[in-house]
Amino acid sequence: MAQRDSQRSVKRARAGGAGAGESEQAGAAPSVRASHHAALPQYETIALMLQGGGALGAYQAGVYQGLDEAGILPNWLAGISIGALNTAIIAGNAPEHRVEKLREFWETICQPAYGPPLPAALEQAFFNSNDTVRKAFTAMQAVGALVDGQKGFFTPRFPPPLPAVSVPPQLASYYDTTPLKATLERLCDFDRINSKEVHVSVGAVNVHTGNFAYFDNAHKTLRPEHFMASGALPPGFGAVEIDGEYYWDGGLMSNTPLYEVAQASPRRDTLAFQVDLWSALGPVPDNITDVQGRMKDIQYSSRTRLVTDTMQRTQRFRHVLREVLDRVSPEHRNDPWCKLAEELSCSKRYNIVHLIYGNKEYEGHYKDFQFGLSTMRQHWESGLEDIRNSLAQPGWLDMPDNDAAFVTHDIHRDLR
Repeated sequence: MAQRDSQRSVKRARAGGAGAGESEQAGAAPSVRASHHAALPQYETIALMLQGGGALGAYQAGVYQGLDEAGILPNWLAGISIGALNTAIIAGNAPEHRVEKLREFWETICQPAYGPPLPAALEQAFFNSNDTVRKAFTAMQAVGALVDGQKGFFTPRFPPPLPAVSVPPQLASYYDTTPLKATLERLCDFDRINSKEVHVSVGAVNVHTGNFAYFDNAHKTLRPEHFMASGALPPGFGAVEIDGEYYWDGGLMSNTPLYEVAQASPRRDTLAFQVDLWSALGPVPDNITDVQGRMKDIQYSSRTRLVTDTMQRTQRFRHVLREVLDRVSPEHRNDPWCKLAEELSCSKRYNIVHLIYGNKEYEGHYKDFQFGLSTMRQHWESGLEDIRNSLAQPGWLDMPDNDAAFVTHDIHRDLR
């Protein structure tokens, strides 16, 4: 099924989608619009890998819209935390409805759990004001998320948990995510997810063993709980019970599904879009508030570049070994060492396009739980701009032809 999907990776492109103009009104720079379908080589796997990062996840929705515009249909979706929730929305809908369902999801969870949101005109007036007003306004929205929760996502537990009182593991948290289950059931077709039309993997951590686990529709039937487990970040959210085991957010151990996709066997020619919400590169903070934000950047970036560099070196060894074996005469190919080399070698090629959210000056350490609608739209537009500009670069989607059979691209790194 996945191979058949990859043959259909170029589909009819659609218009930019509702809401792009709204994002630009929120102060985002206009992006380069895709003007034609992306012509792809015959990649066997086209993967979209989505990192965790809470409210920043709207950036990933913008990236997906840009891929949709270009007619690129991933046949493997892998996510952690908020990336797992975006994965559920994408995989759980027909291609022609995915962008609108992503937008419905984000416009739902970026409203307060109780009471109406601010009138749109008033919110945009605050958001588009000077830096001082914008910082104060977004900080107020973050406090609102902590106090009131977010619609269709989480609500505060009342009374809150007491430190020394034992409760069931799923209740040992400050917030109740029952509303999220209803939201996923409303917006996602889980029969479609489990049809294996698209390969789906989401990462979580087993609370008892401390081991990382991937819930994969190739091996089990996925339910809302699997995606909720991937995003159950303690102590805010409680552990999710699945088959008698309890799971927390996969970002506690590794906040990127990159390794899961790249080490998959059998190996395949792969084009992967790695969408990160935390940048390992950043300024040295000079105040306590910024220290908290920088700690999150470093903790949750999961050393994506280090993982990529390690993968590139490993793939180079495998590819060189493959080339050497091709030069060994047939009478020696049955040698035990040649057979072992055959198992270790690889002729497949990997192209990884990095898309990394860039921090905004007005954002504080609360950026991952600041769910304002205007902020969400700016995150969305940032992702859309980055993927449009990435797809516009000549040769970036080509099969690698270097000695490593492995290339990486990053619009913010390569065009500096």
